[in-house]
Amino acid sequence: MIFQSFKMAWKSIASSKMRSFLTMLGIIIGVFSLVVLVSLVNGATSSITDTISSIGTNLLTVTISDDKDRPFRWDEVTALADSEEFAEAAPSANANVTAKNKTASGSLSVTGTTPGYASIQGLELGSGRFLKKADVENHTYVAVINAYTAEELFGTANVTGETISLNGIRFQIVGVLAEEESTSGFNMERMEAYIPYTTLMRLSDSVKDVTSFFVSSEDENSMDTAENRLTQLLLERLDSDSDAFSIQNQSEIMETMTSVTDTLSILLGGIAAISLIVGGIGIMNIMLVSVTERTREIGIRKAIGASYGTILTQFLIEALVISLIGCLIGIGISWLAILVVAQLLPDYSFSLSMGAVWVAVGFSALIGVGFGSYPASKAARKKPIDALQFT
Repeated sequence: MIFQSFKMAWKSIASSKMRSFLTMLGIIIGVFSLVVLVSLVNGATSSITDTISSIGTNLLTVTISDDKDRPFRWDEVTALADSEEFAEAAPSANANVTAKNKTASGSLSVTGTTPGYASIQGLELGSGRFLKKADVENHTYVAVINAYTAEELFGTANVTGETISLNGIRFQIVGVLAEEESTSGFNMERMEAYIPYTTLMRLSDSVKDVTSFFVSSEDENSMDTAENRLTQLLLERLDSDSDAFSIQNQSEIMETMTSVTDTLSILLGGIAAISLIVGGIGIMNIMLVSVTERTREIGIRKAIGASYGTILTQFLIEALVISLIGCLIGIGISWLAILVVAQLLPDYSFSLSMGAVWVAVGFSALIGVGFGSYPASKAARKKPIDALQFT
């Protein structure tokens, strides 16, 4: 009986193609909105979280706002790595300088730091070496540059041993970072260099004492212990003034980002679901029209023995088929739209969210059955004699 009901439903839908398509349109738009919006949010979230994860989720960022007239020194910061709760510690300060070689020049962002910075930030060398402790202690004029800087200024990444001028001071390039693949549309290529912290203090008038530094724990599981220990040490150092510093936990940023994007996905999905409800109203409307048009058919079927359940099932299946066909069309259009967006924005990892697809299928089926129930029940309750007399 179920198979026969599907055949009759398909015959009824196919007999009036334009009307059926217009009925499905609300479902198509709703499914398209739901799947595309959720997929795009998931893709953007994945790209952003990948970028954060590449830095590491075992990272603590400390900012000093009041040093109590006892400035932090670079060696005081690096000494934190001797504590068993921490893996590495490194100060960080930034300045913008003009970089030149014999034939090219450009604006460059320079970071003053110490050897532990490479491990903390997950920097990978393509050639040469990173900064050494002796470089910091001796205020040497050495620099590690990224691959983009090497290509922009020298036309090649093989520049270890060459010299570069930063604000008129000659630096020897001792290392070049490996070229990074962009994982997010937010990663814009720029010229960067890393030099000893003490050298940056000489190069820039704005960099004096340490006001910002990074600390990493052994792994993500020891983050709470590391943060508690670091808080304790800073309170001892800064006269128990908790307002004199702030600690930013990288894993907390990741959790917050995940929470925000999950909420955004639910919100956008809810907004898109409104279109599906509108589509359900369209299905109910057209099914009521169909019941009226087929009143004599219902009367004949009841007169030859069709039960209440048989008529109810026939019209419910017809509403369900209309809804699911609209859903499949919407999913197909969504897939094509995401392919186009992925081509236009290659830095993001957009793909069809199967979770959103199954939600769309389930919700569409629910819409079809829910909004088709009243017309189906109305058809099934008709009395044979009244139905046969309908003109």
